Amino acid sequence: MIRKKIVEILESNDLLKDFIIYGWVKSFRNNQFIALNDGSCLNNLQCVLDFENTAEELINSINIGAAIKVKGTLHESQGRGQRVEIKVNELEILGKANPEDVRKTILSPKRHSLEKLREQAHLRVRTNTFGAVMRLRSKLSYAVHHFFNQKGFNYVHTPIITGSDAEGAGETFKVTNFDLKNIPTNEAGEIDFSQDFFGKETNLTVSGQLEAETFALGLSNVYTFGPTFRAENSNTSRHLAEFWMIEPEMAFCELDGNMDLAEEFIKFVLAYVVEHCADDLAFLEQRLLEEEKNKPKEQRSPMPLREKLDFVIKNNFKRVSYTEAIEILRNSKPNKKKKFQYLIEDWGADLQSEHERYLVEKHFKCPVILFDYPASIKAFYMRLNEDGKTVRAMDVLFPGIGEIVGGSQREERYDVLLDKMKALSIDPEELWWYLETRKFGTCKHSGFGLGFERLVLFASGMNNIRDVIPYPRTPQNAEF
Repeated sequence: MIRKKIVEILESNDLLKDFIIYGWVKSFRNNQFIALNDGSCLNNLQCVLDFENTAEELINSINIGAAIKVKGTLHESQGRGQRVEIKVNELEILGKANPEDVRKTILSPKRHSLEKLREQAHLRVRTNTFGAVMRLRSKLSYAVHHFFNQKGFNYVHTPIITGSDAEGAGETFKVTNFDLKNIPTNEAGEIDFSQDFFGKETNLTVSGQLEAETFALGLSNVYTFGPTFRAENSNTSRHLAEFWMIEPEMAFCELDGNMDLAEEFIKFVLAYVVEHCADDLAFLEQRLLEEEKNKPKEQRSPMPLREKLDFVIKNNFKRVSYTEAIEILRNSKPNKKKKFQYLIEDWGADLQSEHERYLVEKHFKCPVILFDYPASIKAFYMRLNEDGKTVRAMDVLFPGIGEIVGGSQREERYDVLLDKMKALSIDPEELWWYLETRKFGTCKHSGFGLGFERLVLFASGMNNIRDVIPYPRTPQNAEF
């Protein structure tokens, strides 16, 4: 007898054949109909029990949440709602679930808020919503590797512990093995990091970019896909302290090629989940429609989830310079009527999410790639343009999210890079290895970073980034 996953059983045409199925009870009606789910798909498998010939003790143990093993025969279903069902020949309780305990949890068969689900994050993967999101996340993750593999990129594992702060923002989590009640100091009264495990001050990475650049300058095209950490005290629906980043780096590539790759990449991975996650996307689309019924019309999504994904896949992204975007924003109604929280007055303003979303959702009504930002608001490693005031940076802006990709052509000129580091008080000695790559066969190269959770957020139609990662890490929250 063959063990099958429920997703395989539901697609099977092997009627009258016997199978073994494992799963968790989602419901049990009339002492006869068991809805079983093993997480392999959204839909449950109906298992029909011959209750008249089943021990009462066993029937009383078939409760919501219980793990069971079923041996049975596949039949065409006699009822509505399913094509096939399993006639149970043998049933074994593998793990009991007390109904009184279940009623206190999100496993109980009633609607629970997403906030309640976060409080019981160890159980929320058993719910339809979170199961659908996590399957979608898994397929997106696979699509990321599939895309870069077929493009000839090499996957590089960049370090989690590092001595550099790639963004230069200082928002890092420190790494130490010091006894925090007895931290050694030097004669100046400062922490003596020479006695620490690594002999210097270290932190969790905020980006694998700098290390990935060094590998691109030997392997040509590389990418990283790993966890990153930001000690940014932001309690918003778009920020996490721990998240996953996708960061390709390409040698012999300028900004236009970088923008081309970002657009091609996003379209590829979204098309992949549209093709391979049809049931989960249909469910998430309906969930979003139900959620938005009580919202004012202007706050609802402009189009259903799957239509939105198709729109992104099938339409070119609009490419707009920062300077042009500033003029559009400065002359916009929300700016003139002081509806923006951050008013746009002068060139050089650092765009906020409200500005990015206006450009995407109201003005252009499609994804937008902004490029050539002021050097003063961008990182040290971005290539300085000939005008001396802008850099070859680019951001991809999406509806409902704002920035989803940030990238640039990197500064390949040793002297220019050194001057920029000094101007920003970045110690060249700390990044001597990064600078040195500009001495030995330097070339124009580019790359970008994409926060994976923001991609999952967009693809799933969820509204809070804490609901698209298994265990969210946010300020004052490291539970589970």
